[in-house]
Amino acid sequence: MMDEQTITNAKVVLGEEIVHGSVSIIDGKISDLSQGNSLTADTVDFGGDYLLPGFVELHTDNLEKHFAPRPGVDWPGIPAALAHDAQLAAGGITTVYDAVCLGDLFKTSNRVRQLDQMSDAISHAQTLNIFRAEHHIHLRCELSFEGVLDLFDEHADHPLVGLVSLMDHTPGQRQFVNLDKYHEYYQKKYGMTEDELDEFAKRQVAAHDTFCDEHRSAVVERSKARGLPLASHDDATIAHVEEAVSLGAVIAEFPTTLEAARASHERGLSVLMGAPNLVLGGSHSGNVSAGSLAAEGLLDIISSDYVPTSMLQGVFVLAGDDVDVGLPQAVQKAAANPAQAANLNDRGEIAIGKRADLLRVSYSDEIPFVRSVWRKGMRVA
Repeated sequence: MMDEQTITNAKVVLGEEIVHGSVSIIDGKISDLSQGNSLTADTVDFGGDYLLPGFVELHTDNLEKHFAPRPGVDWPGIPAALAHDAQLAAGGITTVYDAVCLGDLFKTSNRVRQLDQMSDAISHAQTLNIFRAEHHIHLRCELSFEGVLDLFDEHADHPLVGLVSLMDHTPGQRQFVNLDKYHEYYQKKYGMTEDELDEFAKRQVAAHDTFCDEHRSAVVERSKARGLPLASHDDATIAHVEEAVSLGAVIAEFPTTLEAARASHERGLSVLMGAPNLVLGGSHSGNVSAGSLAAEGLLDIISSDYVPTSMLQGVFVLAGDDVDVGLPQAVQKAAANPAQAANLNDRGEIAIGKRADLLRVSYSDEIPFVRSVWRKGMRVA
């Protein structure tokens, strides 16, 4: 027996337009689109709310917060993953690539220590079918970390791994060209004195000089052998972009300058920026603003990064008067474009034959909020 349902009286956000109409679903896929209201049985009346495709998140650090909610506190794995998942669903994210770090600036950091626990919890919860969103794994490879290749070999064949990014957080380049911002960020994060931070920065530069080139080549080779898409992270110069292109990257994550974003876009890389940057009106690191890239037509994908609800907020910022890219085009940057970049061709838009990953979104007092979420036609929030 087929599972059938219809959503009606909705502002349906399609790829190029918004129509007032109805969407029918059969067995988890969109079977029909029509203008006007439906009178069929088993309908969900949206009362004029927006119907959006579920968002596809390629880079979120939110998982880590739930595994270490306070200094010295380790939360149990599956409950931590479920709490993270609930926040994603509340923000309209129905497909997520959870970023886990292969290496960090400190060998004993929570990111390194809890790596196996995070990966195992994602896998186990997905197998139990208790997640609201569909989860994949994004391997963030810190190239200056001495043991990054061993960690890659341990985790790259995990069946949920679907994206690899090349990270280099060395002071004085990429994310932290501005050393004052570097000092400000890490002093707040780790409480170091100026002398401690200077010594820390020297060690990071030395590790970069020792490991980065070798590790970059090896990670790229291993990723290509497994058919894993590559993202370049924090590119700041045309030289960085040209290197990313030569390595086969398909995504430019968080380019830090207008120059790098334009070069990435022109060379066919999908430019990804953080929605918190959009919501706050700029980068906390003093780098290029996502809004300015959108205004230049250089922004392809948005990510919730470290605030799950920022994806929806970012969509409506893009559609607002200050940026004014239009709501259908803004939604593409949170759904269709990231789905395409991750080779997920079955979702990301409201179209016949696509997965019924859908959001009911209300808009009140200039604040968008998710009222309901469906994944594969099943209501999950």
